[in-house]
Amino acid sequence: MVEVVDPGVVKTGAYKYEDGTRYVGEWNSKGQKHGMGHLVLPDGTRYDGALIGGLCSGLGVMAFPDGAKYEGEFMQGWFHGHGVFWRADGMKFEGEFRGGRVWGLGLVTFSDGSNGFPRNEGFFQDCRLVRRKRCPEVVQRAQKVAYMARAQCQQM
Repeated sequence: MVEVVDPGVVKTGAYKYEDGTRYVGEWNSKGQKHGMGHLVLPDGTRYDGALIGGLCSGLGVMAFPDGAKYEGEFMQGWFHGHGVFWRADGMKFEGEFRGGRVWGLGLVTFSDGSNGFPRNEGFFQDCRLVRRKRCPEVVQRAQKVAYMARAQCQQM
């Protein structure tokens, strides 16, 4: 007996759901969004990137109606891994995310280009800075992952 763990991409197409959600991209044999795709939710939130079993997983870019944006790694629908999040007011966080929250090492840059004083860099837990620490390698990794997510979406 051969068990297929990941059925993979079997077709490409578009679908508009009853709630107004629209999806254009790749699907698996179970009819789930799977592979590369473009998703627009009823509130105007847009996602471009990788999906696994119907959920945003892998590299992607999510843009919100208020102007906020995230570029980076996703896992099971959440911001998870390294990435960059810009708030609508121009403030950004470059670093680590866990379960959709700022969680791990990273750097805050305010809309005026400053990092605050003292510098808002270090270990964040549930969006709060709990320990100051220089982490340039994590910030650089987040910037690289965000760049790769953008580049991947431009090829779609």
